[in-house]
Formats: sequence, structure tokens, C-alpha cells
Amino acid sequence: MRRLLVGIAAITALLAATAGCGSSPSSGGSTSSGGTTQVKVGVIPIVDVAPIYLGKNKGFFSSRGIDLSMETGQGGAAIVPGVVSGQFQFGFSNVTSLMIAQTKNVPIKVVANGVASTGKAGADFGGVAVKDDSPIKTAKDLAGKKVAVNTLKNIGDTTVRESVRKAGGDPSGIQFVEMPFPNMPAAVANGQVDAAWVVEPSLSEITGAGGRVVAWNYVDPAPDLTVAVYFTSTKLLADDPDLVKRFTEAMNESLAYADAHPDEVRAVLGEYTEIDPAVRAKLTLPKWPTEINRAALETLAGLGQQDGIFTGTPDLGKLLP
Repeated sequence: MRRLLVGIAAITALLAATAGCGSSPSSGGSTSSGGTTQVKVGVIPIVDVAPIYLGKNKGFFSSRGIDLSMETGQGGAAIVPGVVSGQFQFGFSNVTSLMIAQTKNVPIKVVANGVASTGKAGADFGGVAVKDDSPIKTAKDLAGKKVAVNTLKNIGDTTVRESVRKAGGDPSGIQFVEMPFPNMPAAVANGQVDAAWVVEPSLSEITGAGGRVVAWNYVDPAPDLTVAVYFTSTKLLADDPDLVKRFTEAMNESLAYADAHPDEVRAVLGEYTEIDPAVRAKLTLPKWPTEINRAALETLAGLGQQDGIFTGTPDLGKLLP
């Protein structure tokens, strides 16, 4: 949350500065004499973005005149201002981060789905895990405990709270601790935290060491939850709607292909992550539907308001396609 607010502040300063000098950053990719548009996308090096790498390899972007490159960041806090400034033409971010940005009037627009929960408790790519001898048996037992999340006041603690509520517990006393996903397995093992919300491959690392999942926090809030999406700036959408259309079409083809070819997904993970091949072979993959689950996002927005994640009410009509 702190990183995101710093990023939003940077966007505000950038927009004010460019307005004052009568110019604005370049928001479109450069076009070569052959008609190919160079497009840079800000992504996070996690399982979730496998479709865009697979789609590039399959030629889904080049066939639409897009010379695609990816630049990795630590999260949406860096990617959102990068998209608004024109450093990236498109970016990948979880939906709660984008809702926060939208309530701050950051000029962004979702253009394609990114990743979704499988909707299956016991077989999802994220969950709240504990070590094997933990007294925590269910989500209800997380009440009053120390739980690791990768970012405070974001999609992690919002969904964890809902898991606790659905199990009959009171989430108000949970102490959330911010740490990177890769650090969480050790933190659970050594008792630094009581539990951790983790996604693959950290989830497989904890369960592979004997740990247990006590809550499937992407499954509990809503069926088939849309977790993250691809977005652009409203400036690029206005200046080059054809590029946005071509990118969206290529992204949708990539999502559908990834969803239908899990073995190729596991292979492409080796190109941009350091996940061990043995782990890649066994980890639970998310779903990659082309349709954004708007009803689920409305639920998530309501939960975020209930938990004080947003200072205003997210306007999904402005944010979503």
C-alpha cells in the first residue's frame, strides 16, 4: 500500500509537471518503416504472466504488427506510474491495486484479463499455509494470528479476512506482516509468522515441506475470482485505439492458448523465472479466461471498502473495458 501510494503521488507530480510545460510523455510505441509497433509491457516475474511470454513465442503479437518486449518490476506500485508516464505501453497488476489507483483518479483503463482463480478449494494457485505442527486447523483459527502478505492493505489481506469471516471467525485482530512471497516459506517454518498467504511456487514449497493450507482465500470471496489484469493509460487508448485493439486481441489469444496448453506453460516458465523444473512440473496453475469476472470484482470492491482498503468507492465502469 505504501509503495502504491508513493507511485500514485509520483503520477500526480508527473501529470502536473507535464501540464505546466505544455507537453506530455510519449505514450505510444515507436513504429518502424515496416509498420511494426514496438510495445513494452511492465510485468511481474511470476507464474501469472506466462500467457504473454507464450503468446510472444507463438507469434500472436508479431502477427498483429507488435514487436513485444517485457520489463519486469516488483509490483503494480512501479508498473502503474510506468504505464501512465509512457515508459510502458501496457502493464500487469492485481485488480485491487488498480481499484486503489482508480479511486485516486489515476488515468488508467483495463484492456484484457490477466489471471484468475481456479475456483477450486484444494486445487488453487494461492492459499494461506501453515507449518505441519501448527495448531491452526481452519481459517477461523487465523483470528488474532500473525499472517504474512506480500503487500499490506491489498488483495491479500482483503481476501484472507473474507476466508476467516466465512469460517465463522473474527478477522479484526489479525496482524498482517508484509514480506516478499519468496521469503514466506522460511518465515512459516521458523515461526516468524503463524501463517502466510502464498502463491505458486511458494505454495508448493511450503506444502512440499509438510505444511498445510488452511484457507483458499481466492476461492472464498467469489467464484472464479479475477485476480489480475492488463491495463493501459487513457492517453494511449485515446491516441492509438488501434494499437490497444491489436494488443487486446493478441492477449486474448495468448490467454486462451495458455489455458489449453498447460505443458507449454510449464515450459515457458523456465524462460523468465528460476523455478526448479521439478517444481514447475507439479505446481498448480491458475486459470486464464479471456472474460473478466465483473461480478467477482464488484464483490472484491465491496470487501475492500468494508476493510478500509479504499478511501473512495471504486468506479468499475471507468476502470473496466
